[in-house]
Amino acid sequence: MKKIVFITLSLLLSLSFWNCEKDDICAEGTPVTPRLIIEFYDAGNPTVLKNVTNLRVEEFGTGEGVVFNESLEDTNEARYLSNGNKIAIPLKTFAEISEFDFKFNYGDATENNDVISFTYGKEDIYISRACGYKTIFNSTENSPSAFPVAGYWIQNIEVIQPNIETENEVHVKIYF
Repeated sequence: MKKIVFITLSLLLSLSFWNCEKDDICAEGTPVTPRLIIEFYDAGNPTVLKNVTNLRVEEFGTGEGVVFNESLEDTNEARYLSNGNKIAIPLKTFAEISEFDFKFNYGDATENNDVISFTYGKEDIYISRACGYKTIFNSTENSPSAFPVAGYWIQNIEVIQPNIETENEVHVKIYF
């Protein structure tokens, strides 16, 4: 009798492992909701990339900074600063507008803030049972489209690719 119970339990246990599917874990490298890719250019020479200095991008009205340096601790202010010519920022998946406060020379006496709004349509695409959905953004626009007014550090914004489906291309160019 003990042998029959042991064999039955062993059989049930082995069948439970056999029924697991490989897609129960979202694989590394699976496409996720893409971020908005922005490159910065020299307003005087629009073909030349230009590095920003201590740029902090915050969700407008919340003070929450976009993380550019994930390897740094949450308490380290440099985690939220960019000093290159290219950044990636997340758009809201639960709304059709995202507003950001771009703070140039953050923490310096010459700090200059510009608020940029992006409006877009969104579409949720099913990836798999384990990964769920990803959102792509369509017909992305910015408002206002230019900053020629004195006091703004951004001189112009150009949407290059209005449909944001991957992070493999530049979507927006900012001239300053």
